[in-house]
Amino acid sequence: MPPAKPSAKAPPRGGRITLREVARALGVSVATVSNAYNRPDQLSQDLRERILETAQRLGYRGPDPLARSLRRGRTGVVGVVYDAPLEYAFADPAAAMFLGSVAHAIQEQALNLLLLASPGDALPVRSASVDAFIVYCAAEDSDLLSAVLDRGLPTVLVDQYAHPQAVQIGIDDAGGAREAARHLRDLGHAHIGVVCLELGPERHSGPVTPERERATSYRTTAERLLGYRTGAQGAALYPVETEQNTPQEGELRTLDLLAAHPQITAVLCMSDVLAQGALRAAQGLGRSVPGDLSIIGYDDLPSSSALGLTTVWQPTADKGRHVGETLLSLLGGAPAENVTLPTRLVVRGSTAGPGGAR
Repeated sequence: MPPAKPSAKAPPRGGRITLREVARALGVSVATVSNAYNRPDQLSQDLRERILETAQRLGYRGPDPLARSLRRGRTGVVGVVYDAPLEYAFADPAAAMFLGSVAHAIQEQALNLLLLASPGDALPVRSASVDAFIVYCAAEDSDLLSAVLDRGLPTVLVDQYAHPQAVQIGIDDAGGAREAARHLRDLGHAHIGVVCLELGPERHSGPVTPERERATSYRTTAERLLGYRTGAQGAALYPVETEQNTPQEGELRTLDLLAAHPQITAVLCMSDVLAQGALRAAQGLGRSVPGDLSIIGYDDLPSSSALGLTTVWQPTADKGRHVGETLLSLLGGAPAENVTLPTRLVVRGSTAGPGGAR
């Protein structure tokens, strides 16, 4: 005769239902119930279905995922660290494109991304249950970056300065900026405004003083400003800082520049988002682009071609893919090297010589 199938006994009344209570109700071992969730190939289909049905009827919701991850030593989660508001990840098209490429690279390994937007607070980084970190935006001297590196987990730094505890993936920020400024200088522009990204984690807007520039703690801003100064040799630069990377900030700071320095005939913007604001400012003032004002962005977003914006192209999607693949290598115990990706100037219709001369 075939062995009798275990029967479901009535569970005890009251209290939280555990795996042990399910096993007792069915008259099987705790290991057998555990196999129904973690090693289903060890059970017959009929027995597994009976265990799952009984567990559902009793109110058992399955193994605790946190406890399971602790046993395995892995959470399946990668922390993406910002020291900017969380909305940046969704409002900035370049950030959204980058994160999409990272997600595409790691999704086959069943990894997930956890956005840790922690301006001014490193606690989320110190307490996050993650297997690795991607640092996408952090000031070099910040507690946030120190907290990441102190965790000792596999870490990829994006557009940051290199650190021995992590792998760095970035672009040639200075080279792209140098090309942009040289383009304006060669066209004959002698007075050039610069709309900068944030120089430090404390929000500030207005003219960039020499002291403020020397204290710049974001690599991207420092490198692009250095590139502008190198490429524009012989021309006067007038940099202003923005509080946020938004079209509104780009518009306001461009208006400030043109009011304070009416001799400006061109504006360099550290992002295409800021350049969109500069275009709005020119339109609001009745100035033609490029006849009265030349404008250059940075990033080459998909929308920039339709705007006719001269800009610095960066391989945002490739950068995300490199970051994802590097992270997988680190998690697999393989070594990885720092990577610097190229940039290039894309000339469109928003630049000409002073007075619109080509």
